[in-house]
Amino acid sequence: MIVRRGVSRPSIVDCPLLNVEYNMRTAHRTHTFTESVIREMTRVANQHGAINLAQGFPDFAAPELLKEAAVEAIRADINQYAITWGTPRLRNALAEKYRRFYSMEVDTEREIVVTCGATEAMASAMLALVDPGEEIIIYEPFYENYGPDSILCGAKPVFVPTRADGGPDLDATAVAFSERTRGIIINTPNNPTGHVFARDELETIARLCIEHDAIAFTDEIYEHILYEGEHVPMAALDGMRERTVTVSGASKTFSITGWRIGTIVAPPTLTDAIKKTHDFLTVGAPAPLQEAVAAGIEGLDASYYSELADDYRRRRDVMYDGLSAAGFSCRPPAGSYYILADFSSLSDLPDDEFAVWLAREHGVASVPGSSFYSDPADGRTQVRFAFCKSLGTLERAAERLAGLGARGRSGGAT
Repeated sequence: MIVRRGVSRPSIVDCPLLNVEYNMRTAHRTHTFTESVIREMTRVANQHGAINLAQGFPDFAAPELLKEAAVEAIRADINQYAITWGTPRLRNALAEKYRRFYSMEVDTEREIVVTCGATEAMASAMLALVDPGEEIIIYEPFYENYGPDSILCGAKPVFVPTRADGGPDLDATAVAFSERTRGIIINTPNNPTGHVFARDELETIARLCIEHDAIAFTDEIYEHILYEGEHVPMAALDGMRERTVTVSGASKTFSITGWRIGTIVAPPTLTDAIKKTHDFLTVGAPAPLQEAVAAGIEGLDASYYSELADDYRRRRDVMYDGLSAAGFSCRPPAGSYYILADFSSLSDLPDDEFAVWLAREHGVASVPGSSFYSDPADGRTQVRFAFCKSLGTLERAAERLAGLGARGRSGGAT
């Protein structure tokens, strides 16, 4: 209920100085997290003219089909508000995609919400479905948004470690579930580890969700960037369709991170609430770009997705070989387009200082590993590299890093 007291709020210019200072305080929830470290490292890269392997956006073109469709939609005057939860054409294309790839039947009117990127999708879903005081289980290392998403809901994030290979510690997961658990966030393929959750891992987590009546919030934005294993949607497992919020989008699949087209697939009992939070957060995603994404889903056949994975596999191999040769300790990811690398054999600097030093002195920007952990100490010897770049860009980055191993610990980074 909105209560109107009948007294107009004074303007800032009418307030005494002390009242101005009081009124300008910030909400306590914002004091527990920082601005994005990833995007801060893009600013560092720009400052030093470094190759930006920090933020995960491609430096190569999107498919021509999508670009032409976007231009055509704008010229056709599809420039006004779309239906809040997505244009009919895009929702129909998404339903066909889920049927084609995962044998999932999706109601286009009641089970799909199109959002302003997967970031807004996750935030809208959690704001709609999580109450203050409840708990959200998050695997770490984690994508940096998940903790703040939980805090913005007034919920408590409960962090669970992963194995050395990036897979979930299932025993620790079982311990983390309690009567306060509202949900668990699963990111597969994973950012930053590159782990692809295996079917048996997901089935164990699914059993825990059912036992504790919890929701699975799954971030599947890298679903088509896969090198090993298979992508198994949690919603496709027995008993999980009615308790899974599947978040994905077009940014990574079509190399259009700036278009901000995200998607949610969830049962009507959940989307009814999600539509409300989405509506009052952003109203809707850009109408002409929704038409273009629909054209891409409709017009690109299976060969596009297989070639996408093949191209990224080549980029992964160049990045992995370059990091290994430079003296980093890392493992090739099974999916997504990141490598989390340990630099302890190269430097005694903490991760944030090392990342800035690497950008300034060697012209390659990365992300400090501490930003992916609840306890920054756990990531102090790690940095993350994004290899969603052209082969030429990655080869230049590898050349710039080549001297690190040769100079060893006396190379200026200690």
